[in-house]
Amino acid sequence: MKIEYDRNTCTGMFQCTAEWEKFVENREEGKADLLEGEEVEEGIFVREVPEGEEFDAEMAARVCPVDAIKVYDDDGEQIV
Repeated sequence: MKIEYDRNTCTGMFQCTAEWEKFVENREEGKADLLEGEEVEEGIFVREVPEGEEFDAEMAARVCPVDAIKVYDDDGEQIV
């Protein structure tokens, strides 16, 4: 499972940070940061979701008010 985070879309509500510890608040920039995320395009970060953390990653995506977070299964199908 992988997670994709569009930092450009993020509005800094930080709801994702309460759901998954891999998202942290960056108050200086008014955006969340995805720890260990690889920037694949400008402002788009991707990382694998560690085993056992799938639920938390999905919840982080579900609570994002601007849909800046997407979760994909191992086949590349979007879950959230």
